[in-house]
Amino acid sequence: MIKKYIERLGRLVSFFILEAGGIVLFTARTLRQLFTIPFDAKLIILQMLSIGVRSFPVVFITSIFTGMVFALQTYTGFKRFGAESMVGSVVALSMTRELGPVLTGLIVTGRAGAAIAAEIGTMRVTEQIDALETLATNPLKYLVIPRFLAGLFMLPALTVLSDIIGINGGFIVTAGIYKMSSSLYWRKVWDYLELGDFYNGLIKAAFFGASMALICCYKGFYTQGGAEGVGKATTQAVVLASMTILVSDYFLSAWLF
Repeated sequence: MIKKYIERLGRLVSFFILEAGGIVLFTARTLRQLFTIPFDAKLIILQMLSIGVRSFPVVFITSIFTGMVFALQTYTGFKRFGAESMVGSVVALSMTRELGPVLTGLIVTGRAGAAIAAEIGTMRVTEQIDALETLATNPLKYLVIPRFLAGLFMLPALTVLSDIIGINGGFIVTAGIYKMSSSLYWRKVWDYLELGDFYNGLIKAAFFGASMALICCYKGFYTQGGAEGVGKATTQAVVLASMTILVSDYFLSAWLF
């Protein structure tokens, strides 16, 4: 019995080591392609549209209700200590530092990251990637770089919108439901919110976007096993990218703040 558990643990550890090594090598190969020209601007714009613009509706819904529920809970708790006036500052700091980049990263991973892994995985099992190589087209340059750059730039853009929407969601609750002075809410937001909070949140978002795109491209690029393999690769990509966002969030927070 003990031997069986040790074998399972060993397989799990070796799997994570192989996955981590594969992702690092894949990232190195991708970054090397960034310094080769030319770039296909059309492909990059199309991926920015797919990853960024089309993710905005779900980011909007998530952000506004996150800000609203956070203000609701914060106001209820702070009322016990007579600190209701601080709700605006707490919502603003929470959205810019943490909730904005993390929730946006997770939402985009679930929507766009799954699509990336499924699309590239389907191209792999149907030998379209092999066809690109036959035609002397670098698949990393053609498939991965546009998605990597789109994730790198569009996640911070979406995070900016998420921060603004979430803070306004908190304002709706505090001013509309609890009848707090609107000028007091916004004064507390601007009194305690610093540019560093905003910029550091964008650094997080850029890292989350880049890692999401690379992991999902990696899982799709090395898909095996036909349609079933595409489904497994897509699931693994979303889970691995989401775990990477949550784990790296701690280390980025410790470093930036």
